[in-house]
Amino acid sequence: MNIQEYFGRIAFNKPHKDADLQTLTAILEHHIQTIPFENLSMHCGEAIELDLQATYDKIVRKKRGGWCLETNHLLFWALQELGYDVCMLGANSYEPAEKSYSDEICHILLKVVIKGDPYIVDAGFGGPYQMWQPLMLISEKDQPQGPGIFRLMEDNGTWYLEKVKRRHYIPENSHNASPYTPEMGNIRKIHKFTLEPRHIDDFKELNAYLQVSPDDILRKKSICSLQTTSGVLTLVGWTLTEMQYNYTEDLDLVNITTLTDEEVEKTLKDKFNIVLENKLVPVNVRGLPPNLVDKI
Repeated sequence: MNIQEYFGRIAFNKPHKDADLQTLTAILEHHIQTIPFENLSMHCGEAIELDLQATYDKIVRKKRGGWCLETNHLLFWALQELGYDVCMLGANSYEPAEKSYSDEICHILLKVVIKGDPYIVDAGFGGPYQMWQPLMLISEKDQPQGPGIFRLMEDNGTWYLEKVKRRHYIPENSHNASPYTPEMGNIRKIHKFTLEPRHIDDFKELNAYLQVSPDDILRKKSICSLQTTSGVLTLVGWTLTEMQYNYTEDLDLVNITTLTDEEVEKTLKDKFNIVLENKLVPVNVRGLPPNLVDKI
């Protein structure tokens, strides 16, 4: 494994003499704009190994993406290589349909300390709730970013992450969609976590479970999501959602297109820069949001 090869994968060629906040922010932005959040391996008949070398080969050399267990593990390694004070944390994701957090830890995120100041870094959430910059670990402080306003809140040692949702507009010509504008000021809970340090081995049982659980959303939907300079692209099954943030003031533009099987493969190559080795079987179980706007 080589940090320069990783930099080449994320198209990062800026000076990085110090393990500072500016460099951390730039690396995170490059990472999420080149490495998709995706679970396509399990829908191609491929096993997902929770092993750093396997993850490195898959994401860096084969130019694939990965889910949080992979992409945040890779980012953890890269930040360590650069001399950052970084540790893994475990989070319980919020389930909108259940209106509660998951019972078990199901997500990796990172804590990075720079000159005594702690930040939360996450490159593996995907969709419109993916942070674009590190979040200061400060309770009840609005932290505006491209995707919207993020906010952390602490209660008796447990931290909660949420985002203020903008209104959405879906043009009439968007496939299988109609215009709508949700109420302003909507708050979307994302996950909760503690600051207890974790090791990648703590997630091995989760990694195995997620690949076989018939009830998990990652089995019910084939997902590929990539942040752009102005928004986010998300492919779920045959449904491509293109979101442009702040299209007009406090309004995100959302275009939804239904693809054919042939168009799915072409879209993965053209928009996500992914070429799969094995045949993808797209999945999008009905009854869940097709564009994952309110799910991931």
